[in-house]
Amino acid sequence: MRAGRFFFWLTLAVLTVIFVAPLVWMLTTSFKTNNDATALPLSWLPRPATGEAYSTVLTTNSATPVLRWFVNSLIAATANAVLIVAVDAMAAYALARLRFRGRKLMFATVVGTLFVPPFLFLVPNYLIVSQLGWLDSLWALIVPSAGGAFGVFFLRQFFSALPADLEEAALIEGANQWQIFTRIVLPLARPALATLTVLSFLTNWNDFLWPLYVLFSADRLTLPAGLGNLQNAATTNYPIAMAGAVVASVPVLILFVAAQRHVIQSVTHTGIKG
Repeated sequence: MRAGRFFFWLTLAVLTVIFVAPLVWMLTTSFKTNNDATALPLSWLPRPATGEAYSTVLTTNSATPVLRWFVNSLIAATANAVLIVAVDAMAAYALARLRFRGRKLMFATVVGTLFVPPFLFLVPNYLIVSQLGWLDSLWALIVPSAGGAFGVFFLRQFFSALPADLEEAALIEGANQWQIFTRIVLPLARPALATLTVLSFLTNWNDFLWPLYVLFSADRLTLPAGLGNLQNAATTNYPIAMAGAVVASVPVLILFVAAQRHVIQSVTHTGIKG
């Protein structure tokens, strides 16, 4: 038994090192000079420590407005996550609780789109965005993915697992369907909603390909697409690349820490019900 616990904790320690070591390397490299970052043998600690990379990354100019890219990413990812949760929650509740003709076929169609490779939607989405006049604007990053199939599927499964007794009691008391949805179902589904918010935010925040298709102006780019231009301008300057990665990681880490409890509750709830 003791040997089993020892190997369990040893495995956890090894996995922790595997996952944390790249983050530590990214952070320490961001404080190095370019000569230090490429010198052999490689060193974990900067010699000497300098903030030149962050000074370059955070310096605003017309060609590489990193702070503007950061704000663009923050606006697009936040608005997209809120829109996805709002749209998918209503669609998922309808598929989970309402009874109407074609409900099962509609849900099967939604699930079926999960098996379609995402790059196949690039051209249709581009044509739609172009017809709406949203090219080179943040609307192109916020709206097209609002009706994501994964969010509908994820929330529908969660809503189906909730006990129907409270909803039936609310109907007896005279509540309508919208009141039941907003005042009973959504508060109970808070862990699932938080999980979907985090996943949607991360997907939009890390998206690199779609912004390159629909954004053209330097001040309209998002952080992942803009950092690629910054790296090309810096001619493979590793400290600058790592500093940009650190800046891009900060909102993600803050969001995960803030929503960690709800994400764990969502996984636990799903595991118990499933």
